[in-house]
This record gives sequence, C-alpha cells and structure tokens, in this order.
Amino acid sequence: MPELDSIKQNLLSAVADIHEVPAGAYSLRVDGKMHGSRSSENIEIVAKKDKPGIDIYIKPGTKKESLHIPVLLAQSGLKELVYNDFHIGADCDVTIVAGCGIHNGGGADSEHSGIHAFYVGENAKVRYIEKHYGEGDGGGKNVMNPTTVVELSENAEMEMETAQIKGVDSTDRKTTARLAAGATLTVHEKLMTHGKQYAKTLFEIDLSGEDCGAHIVSRSVAKDESSQLFVSRVNGNARCSGHTECDAIIMDSASVSAVPEIAANHPEASLIHEAAIGKIAGEQLVKLMTLGLSEKEAEEHIIGGFLK
Repeated sequence: MPELDSIKQNLLSAVADIHEVPAGAYSLRVDGKMHGSRSSENIEIVAKKDKPGIDIYIKPGTKKESLHIPVLLAQSGLKELVYNDFHIGADCDVTIVAGCGIHNGGGADSEHSGIHAFYVGENAKVRYIEKHYGEGDGGGKNVMNPTTVVELSENAEMEMETAQIKGVDSTDRKTTARLAAGATLTVHEKLMTHGKQYAKTLFEIDLSGEDCGAHIVSRSVAKDESSQLFVSRVNGNARCSGHTECDAIIMDSASVSAVPEIAANHPEASLIHEAAIGKIAGEQLVKLMTLGLSEKEAEEHIIGGFLK
C-alpha cells in the first residue's frame, strides 16, 4: 500500500486509532479511491462493480477477528457517495472499525456520504465503532452524512459506538434497524457541535420479533451558535422492549431539539423514551474551580466526563 503523508496519517489515527496498516482484513479509501485492501481467511472484501464501495463477507463461526474500513479525504471540494454492505455469517463474534476523517484546506466544501448495510446472521455478535472527525484551515465546509441500515436475524446482537466530536460543519445521521426474535441492538452516540455547525440524528427502529430489544443512548454538547436535532422513532411490533434516551448539554447561543416517537403496536411491547436538555450546573463549575481549575478548564472537564 502506498504511504500516507502526515495529514492523512493524522486523520487515520483520529478516526481509527491506528498509525499504520492494521493486522487482519482492512480496506482504506483515500480521496475518493481505493488506497489499499486486504482480505483474510475468514473475511473477504470485494469491490463493487456497479457503484463505489465494497461488499464484505464474513464466514459463519468467525470469532475474535476485526475489520478496519476508514475513509480519508484531504482534497478540498471532493464529494462522494459510497456503499458498503456487510454480510455477517451465523455464530460470528467480530469487531468492525469504520470512520471518516476530512482535512479541508481549500475554499470548496468537502463531503463524504456513506451507506453501510449490515446483514447479521443468527446468534452472531457484532461490535461496530464509527468516528467522524474534521479539520483544516480553509473556508470550505466539512460535510458527513452517514446512513446505517441494520438487519438482525434471530438472537443476533449488535453494539454500535458512534462519535463526532470535532470539525464537522454539517451532518445528517440516519440509522434504521429491523430486529428479529431475540435480537438485541445497543447504540451509544456521542456528538459535539460548535461555531455554526448543524447536526441531525435520526433513529428508526422496528422491533418486529418476539423478545427482541433495543437500547439507544445519545449524548451531545452544543456550543456557540450551533444547532442539533435528535429524532427517534421506535416501533414495538411484537412482545419486545425498547429504550431511547437523549441527554444534551447546551451552551452559549446554541439550540437543541429532541423529538421522541414511540409506537406500541402490540399489547406486550414495552417502550420508554427519555430526554434531558440543560446547561452545566453552576455548582459543578464552582466545585471544580475551588480545586484550582479555571472556568474554561472546569467546563472542559465536565464535558469530557459527560461524553466519555
């Protein structure tokens, strides 16, 4: 694989926590093109022929293996739409690390939109980690629009950890999921906006199988004049349990909206929605400032703990 310059190496570290080609299967996309790819004995990566993106096939019974699929953009003005499909066999236990980093040093907007579809076999376990990060001193915006589609077979489990903490000017994040009997979906989202940034998050979950369950938690911080919109729709179509939660800290002149929608379409569907939006408590700041921290340091400490 060709070497990456220092800018791209920093992006790779920020979104995938790696500094070089990882062990095992990986696919690295840079500036709209495949930069390197490697399959393993149990994980096959195949480039799509009809559109940008890849198909990933993980053999049934694959255990304790990982796949890295980061995307890096350092070319100002580049806009792309990529399709990645994950076919995960029965009885697997795997970790998938994705993420997108954009460095925009020019005046044109840069945009990455990715559609990830997960087809998870019976009794399989998947941990999915996705980080988004932007930087650059140009006037162009960093735009990221991730779409995640999840199909969980019977007794499958998927845990999603998504984070967007810095440098993304606009994002429209959409996750849809359909769960079969006994399946479980857990999502932990962390999000921070500042300046005039905008972030929208939409979850639409169909709990269609007996005794399936979903636990969705979003934690966010909105600073300066940024704005956020959190929308969650959970449909209980069988005997199931669903919980969705939005906790947000609002600062300066920012705005945050939370729009819950839960629909029990079965008498034994148990659904809960929680939302809390507020500023940092004054007593928290005072307590930390008495320990020697400045007000700004105290705020950063509280925010760091909230988003941890």
